[in-house]
Amino acid sequence: MKTMTCQQLGGPCDLAHRGETHDDVINAQDQHLKAMEKAGDAAHQPARDEMKKRWRRPRKALGWYNDMKQTFAALPEN
Repeated sequence: MKTMTCQQLGGPCDLAHRGETHDDVINAQDQHLKAMEKAGDAAHQPARDEMKKRWRRPRKALGWYNDMKQTFAALPEN
């Protein structure tokens, strides 16, 4: 299990997302950004907009995805 924060994933806060894989924390970040958008949190909106773009154009977002995968791999286990 490893931990990445919202900020490490491109968001504005330090909420910790934990997962066994990089996909786990990316999906947790997506859910967090959706919840913040629904709550009207303007600080998270730019990150949410970027996440929407990545889901719509996965090939174009591959660089970000690979960066997050590499960052996750370098993290110590919790």
